[in-house]
Amino acid sequence: MSVAEPDADRPAPRTAAKDIIIPRYMGTFADLMTLLLCFFVLLVAMAEIDALKYKMVVKSMEDAFGVDRPKPEGIVKATSVIQQRFSPTPIDPTPVESVRQASVTDSEVLKTEDAELYRTARANSIRDRLQSALKTALAQELISLETLQDRVLIRINEQASFPSGSAALKPAFTPVLLQIAEALAEMETEFVVAGHTDNVPLRSGLYRSNWELSGARATSVVHALLNDQRLREDQFRIEAYADTQPLESNETAAGRAMNRRVEIGIINT
Repeated sequence: MSVAEPDADRPAPRTAAKDIIIPRYMGTFADLMTLLLCFFVLLVAMAEIDALKYKMVVKSMEDAFGVDRPKPEGIVKATSVIQQRFSPTPIDPTPVESVRQASVTDSEVLKTEDAELYRTARANSIRDRLQSALKTALAQELISLETLQDRVLIRINEQASFPSGSAALKPAFTPVLLQIAEALAEMETEFVVAGHTDNVPLRSGLYRSNWELSGARATSVVHALLNDQRLREDQFRIEAYADTQPLESNETAAGRAMNRRVEIGIINT
């Protein structure tokens, strides 16, 4: 009995390659796609196209979305569902020659027209309120009113309010300032108090120039107005103009008297 020798020509066993891992759901997904494909194939195979219904649907869509095509004279009722319920465009459009409504989109027009109308109406309202609140002082010519483009002015005459060359208010003028403060307290806006003088140089040594005198008078008026607790300091701005903005000529005594004044400007914004 002979012992079989190992077969030297037999190839060595292969080393196992790395297994490729396939998700388990891929089998189910592949079956689903196959079933869907078969389902649509069966639908196409068994489908019967109704030409009449197809034409009715197409016609209804055309009428609904305004497709301009010639229409037959007689349309049988209940053959167009969409046309009976919705008609975005008329069948026979009629051109309108007259413009019934116009819109303005120019921002400059809005700024120049609407803003001017608003400012004018507001200025008139402020002036009416001041005339009603200060009618006694206006009748006595202690103050006067003037409407400018951006503000309404309360003009305080120097003869009634300040001694000559001084920034101390006359005691008799205090009730008038109280009335002005009450009228201003009802307005939520800003105020500019400006002092003005004539061109005559000062002879007293209290102030170095008319600039200081005009600023001191405006400051005295603001302090008197702030006695009303409803008014705030941040609402006021003080300006001094000396003799640079005269109302009348400084050649006459009446003109110089008009130029010596304090103006309270109610800003119209």
